[in-house]
Amino acid sequence: MKLFSEAAIAEIRKKQAEWEQKELAAALQGRAEERSEFQAECGIPLQRIYTAADVENIPAEELGFPGAYPFTRGVYPTMYRGRPWTIRQVAGFGNPEATNRRYKYMIETGQTGLSTDFDLPTLLGLDSDDPMAFGEVGRVGVAIDTIEDIDRLFDGIDLEKISVSLTINPSAWVIYAMFISVAEQRGCDLRKLAGTLQADPLKEYVAQKEWIYPVRQAVRLLRDLIMYSTKATPKLNPISLSGYHLSDVGGNAIQEIAFIMAFTIAYCEEVLAAGMDIDDFAPRLSFFFISHQDFFEQICKFRAARRVYAKVMSERFKARKPESMRLRVHTQTAAMSLTKVEYHNNLMRTAIQALGAVLGGCQSMHTNGLDEAFAIPTEEAMKLAIRTQQIIRDEINVTSVVDPLGGSYFVERLTWDMEQEIWKVLNEVDQLGGAIKLVEQGWFQQKLADSAYAIFKKIDSGEKISVGVNRYVDEQASAIKAEIHPYDEQCTQLQIERLNAVRAKRDSQLVHRLLQELKEQARKDDVNLLPKTIELVKARATLGEICGALREIWGAYEEPMIV
Repeated sequence: MKLFSEAAIAEIRKKQAEWEQKELAAALQGRAEERSEFQAECGIPLQRIYTAADVENIPAEELGFPGAYPFTRGVYPTMYRGRPWTIRQVAGFGNPEATNRRYKYMIETGQTGLSTDFDLPTLLGLDSDDPMAFGEVGRVGVAIDTIEDIDRLFDGIDLEKISVSLTINPSAWVIYAMFISVAEQRGCDLRKLAGTLQADPLKEYVAQKEWIYPVRQAVRLLRDLIMYSTKATPKLNPISLSGYHLSDVGGNAIQEIAFIMAFTIAYCEEVLAAGMDIDDFAPRLSFFFISHQDFFEQICKFRAARRVYAKVMSERFKARKPESMRLRVHTQTAAMSLTKVEYHNNLMRTAIQALGAVLGGCQSMHTNGLDEAFAIPTEEAMKLAIRTQQIIRDEINVTSVVDPLGGSYFVERLTWDMEQEIWKVLNEVDQLGGAIKLVEQGWFQQKLADSAYAIFKKIDSGEKISVGVNRYVDEQASAIKAEIHPYDEQCTQLQIERLNAVRAKRDSQLVHRLLQELKEQARKDDVNLLPKTIELVKARATLGEICGALREIWGAYEEPMIV
């Protein structure tokens, strides 16, 4: 079914031609446009105007209705009329107690879900007393060494009543084991735990560059996590496929969605090969995308991503449940768009990006603090970031209509064009041998590097404008200093003291035996490593010991050369 009749389209084309010959020609004769060509950030050409003629070939069923296949207009029928998105500001720094205090402050300010950043040693599977951890303990996230740190992190927080996101990747399966073991010790019903682990290994190799093991072994750990958690914690998403980080290193909107869909396909194939049905685990897959500067491009990106995902699940993997085809998205505003110069401008950047995420239909959101270009945000910056979401939600009435931009000629055409470009990339990935092979070869890494180089060339030339930086520059602005969040210099020593105390009290022979058993299991691809890991964390094995045991068996990852 088409949206407009052929006669109606012909009449529109005739009227547009007349307008171009008269009004437009006269206007251009008086004043030329600023550029000869206009594009979305991803490179798709943008027309001067859009009419019904520009959507004549888009079938009406591609638009559909909210909560129904292909979910272009939203994953739920009522969207924000029934339930607003979750305000989920990320927090994590210093010792667990420091982050716990920030959690409670943000909950009091109106946050509705928790999200945790971990420090670099934790991400890389190192204990705080490892020589490689020196200077990094608690610096860019919270330090976690043992199950007791997780207990401290969530002290006084009801894990059955608030959803928790854990931004952890290479060591995600260990943090998950600690988290559910703490919940179990507190008497929680594991089936009521809600939240998300990031746990997306492939994007680490191509973007965030935090890894431990070779690619295929890291994917195996994710497979084990998905299969175990689907049954043990059915409301906890075992993965958040993270396009945000691809964009953060210079990927464009097409690459962000297409690459993540390629990774999704690879993960699904691994889990299916291990014997699970797609409808048993796909409803718990979740996604994390950026909301960047090109306002309409980003809105259309979310809409196109939902449509592509629904088709991948339905057509490629033969999913039957609607829940398996719903692309649920956590969004963060663009950290890479924030500036140190005139940093108060970051408030406006973030508010507009947040509005784009809402109009694009996100399910939860983190808005950046205005001072995040300097360091971890201060409490005041986090309060303003939360207020940004509350103002959008409660003051400006954009939540009353589901997909309020749906049906716009421009929005529907750009959504369609972006979808077609995404499919082109996915077809190329298939033809070249699949996502895992291409990650190992550095194909995705090279594409992102090329895109980043193109973006920075535009910034340097002034073609891409950054207000206050390369346009409308205030020479006095650099003298304004921001008050930034301090680093706790005592963090490392306290974590080391706690590690020593745990090691002194535990049954070391038991820990040694369990570590040997974990290594034996790691040699067999068909054994799920989660049960043994849970035994280990309960026995007070450290995160570094568990990750190190597998490093002995699998070795470490070495990155291919990118030119």
